[in-house]
Amino acid sequence: MLTAARNGITEMVVAFLRKFPVAVNDLDADKKNVVLIAVETRQLKLYKKLLDYKSPIHVKDNAFRVVDIHGNGALHLAAEFGKNQEPWLIPGEALQMQWEIKWYKFVEKSMPPHFFPRYNKRGQTPKQIFTESHHKLVKDGGKWMTSTSESCSVVAALIATVAFATSTAIPGGTNDNNGKPKLENQLAFTIFGITSLVALFFSVTSLAMFLSILTSRYQEKDFETSLPRKLLIGNDDALASFIRSFCFNDQE
Repeated sequence: MLTAARNGITEMVVAFLRKFPVAVNDLDADKKNVVLIAVETRQLKLYKKLLDYKSPIHVKDNAFRVVDIHGNGALHLAAEFGKNQEPWLIPGEALQMQWEIKWYKFVEKSMPPHFFPRYNKRGQTPKQIFTESHHKLVKDGGKWMTSTSESCSVVAALIATVAFATSTAIPGGTNDNNGKPKLENQLAFTIFGITSLVALFFSVTSLAMFLSILTSRYQEKDFETSLPRKLLIGNDDALASFIRSFCFNDQE
């Protein structure tokens, strides 16, 4: 069963526990039970099943309180990042870091604080382990964010230039007698004017988001929400501005 847990075969683990409920207390050579293995190998589906596992309350409680030979509880293992941890199936070190933070906080909030030991045998807290083991990932995530933002900011600047030129242009020209736009009373002209300003707003906002990322300090906590959100807003706004500018320029 422990081998199935390590390989993420959730259905087999669940079926085994239904047949032999006491197997939840089985330990491997490092004194890790199915709960610790699920946390260590980032088996989200299996861990959720274990949280919902129907068993006598003392049996379940004891399973989540188990520590391995190094005194690591579930939260200590959730904080580790290394050879035993499978990478999340998402691109980019920054987004990997975001999911590492989410996983750590999910495990932390899944059970009452007293279920997890504060210190392991080396005197380390889960938070200390998390910071130490993710130091390189934070550094690589910062480089990935910088590289991505630099590339995207160039595109955003070009789109902003086009959007500005489009917003200041007057389709159809002006009337020689009074200087007013020849198409000012037409609905298409009004729509063009509004959408041009909207495109300019989106492009400038996109550029501001990328510049904000480039000036970030890339601290550990920034990867949870702040940096991914800015990247998402920047990309979405740049795409929206590009589509608007492309469509109307094509019509012209």
